[in-house]
Amino acid sequence: MARLKRGLVNFQIFITIFIFIQLYVGTCVFASTLTDPVAQQQLDRVVELPGQSFNVSFAHYSGYVTVNQESGRNLFYWFFEAAADPHSKPLILWLNGGPGCSSIAYGEAEEIGPFHIQQDGKTLYLNPYSWNQVANILFIDSPVGVGYSYSKTSSDLLNNGDKRTAADSLAFLLRWFDRFPQFKGRDFYITGESYAGHYVPQLSQAIVRHNKETKGRTINLRGYMVGNALTDDYHDRLGVFEFMWTSGLISDQTYKKLNLLCGNQSFIHDSDACEDILDIASKELGNIDPYSIYTPSCARNVSGSNQLLKKMHRFGHVSEKYDPCTEAHSRMYFNLPEVQKALHVSTEFAESKWETCSGLINTNWKDSPRTVLDVYHELIESGLRIWVFSGDTDAVIPVTSTRYSIDALNLTTTKPWHAWYDDGQVGGWSQEYAGLAFVVVRGAGHEVPLHKPKLALTLVKAFLSGTSMPTLDLVSSS
Repeated sequence: MARLKRGLVNFQIFITIFIFIQLYVGTCVFASTLTDPVAQQQLDRVVELPGQSFNVSFAHYSGYVTVNQESGRNLFYWFFEAAADPHSKPLILWLNGGPGCSSIAYGEAEEIGPFHIQQDGKTLYLNPYSWNQVANILFIDSPVGVGYSYSKTSSDLLNNGDKRTAADSLAFLLRWFDRFPQFKGRDFYITGESYAGHYVPQLSQAIVRHNKETKGRTINLRGYMVGNALTDDYHDRLGVFEFMWTSGLISDQTYKKLNLLCGNQSFIHDSDACEDILDIASKELGNIDPYSIYTPSCARNVSGSNQLLKKMHRFGHVSEKYDPCTEAHSRMYFNLPEVQKALHVSTEFAESKWETCSGLINTNWKDSPRTVLDVYHELIESGLRIWVFSGDTDAVIPVTSTRYSIDALNLTTTKPWHAWYDDGQVGGWSQEYAGLAFVVVRGAGHEVPLHKPKLALTLVKAFLSGTSMPTLDLVSSS
């Protein structure tokens, strides 16, 4: 009996020591992930996604970076290595706008990302024109409260604005490069569309100034590119109304009233009178998608289409050439618990509903400058490569708006207006200036890579190489 008791005591001691060792080892492993970027990368690595029936040649990672410890602001990212030779290729950051729209919902899932979503909202297919064919791609849901990003301080969601978004995005990048040190010093470019016409140059400005203050190139920013971008409220408004009128979308009377009542209004903080005439214009447009005026609208959204124009600068409503309901597929897929688990979505977010765009973020947006043309001037002087592109079937921030805004920069033309080609067909038009290149993408809407993915890939290849858009190679008759 005594021998049995001694055996039980020894067994209990053994179990206690074993548990202690396991706890110690577990604590050490956890602590090591805080200091070992390779360990943290492995925790963030996505092994396989629900609905993925194909293999890929590249690694991808997703997770969170805390940008403000005190309030608990955490930005969600999804990073894709290049499909081939990622160690030699540049790094691209893509940002969507809104303000309040997810870069995962749009940039990744229906534009430049490798994984797109089938109509069932459960399965994926591989995008053959993904930009990770030519670069490593990083997507961020920014600012806090957008997509899977969250804050432990609820008031943060009511106090987003341009300045804090740029500051938080800079903090994100500095910490992300610490987590992925193999990309420190890599050629880095920022791209985006729509309200990212504010985000992209503002973040670029923050990086340039940070590099000057630290007397180094902590982030090796080489340039930026924006598409159908909000740039200057006055010129962008002027171009929107002119495009709608010349395209036969609105009446003469409404055109005049839009210029009178909205011409000097902020895109984000406009007046009641401006809102009222935008409602009238929206009714005159009918049930079309102003983001792509020649493609069909999603039938699920017809009942709310009269509100599209009024909120055109606020929400990233999607129309796709072959499937205009892509946004609905994303909403279904990214709300699946198994998808959120695979993407390492925080339990802090798990009780929330994932949305493509946040109305709460948008309606509570704080600072939004009337123009970023001054930022362009500063960054042109810094020597960054700056490109602006525009799909020419977009009535939200149309090609006319972009041309007015670029003209306001008063830059010297270095290469006059000319057509560019893809596979022997006109892909669009381009003009180059001292410090900036402008590219029109023929037949594309607000989301150029959605409607013209092949042309968008041609565009980013030229941008990264710093060459002009391709011209027509004449075949010799001899």
